[in-house]
Amino acid sequence: MIDARASRNLNALGLFAICGVLIAAYAMQFTLDELPCPLCLLQRVGLVAVGYGLCLNLVRGPKPHHYGIMLIAAVYGGSVSIRQILLHIVPGTGHYGSPVWGLHYYTWAGVCFFLIILGTAVMLLFEGQFSKAPVPATTPAKKFGGSRLAIAAFALMVLLAAGNAVTTLIECGPTVCADPPKSYKLIDDVKKAG
Repeated sequence: MIDARASRNLNALGLFAICGVLIAAYAMQFTLDELPCPLCLLQRVGLVAVGYGLCLNLVRGPKPHHYGIMLIAAVYGGSVSIRQILLHIVPGTGHYGSPVWGLHYYTWAGVCFFLIILGTAVMLLFEGQFSKAPVPATTPAKKFGGSRLAIAAFALMVLLAAGNAVTTLIECGPTVCADPPKSYKLIDDVKKAG
């Protein structure tokens, strides 16, 4: 039986997993100098939106509608990744990005979104996590159910979400992103203006 405390810890671990995927995307972006394409950026939005649902579970306690947000975000992100897979599945169309263990980023994203949907559905089976009435939060620690793991996961997710917003603005500027991107548009625009 999973109670609210166990659920919060599992949600924190899930949030760390989402953060790990976003960190891996950043590692590939900066170490291999591979800018994310517009569809890749939309998949990151899907991951951040899943993270938002997990963060709600950490801050406000587990609720079915928080899991619903996660499911909608995972379906959205999975749809974007499937679209990108289908764009590159036709022989002769090439691929985007370097393969990781034989699969490209968008294929891994599709696998991740499928696992998110499966994991969220499994978590919804444990009704015991919803039965406890929430305690009014008077301190940040109580807001997270006293879990340092939840606080750390939340802080990392907020940092990564903000980082994604900033790096996307630097890559695309205030307009639509180039497809495929060749450089950081905002940096190029500043250089041209200066």
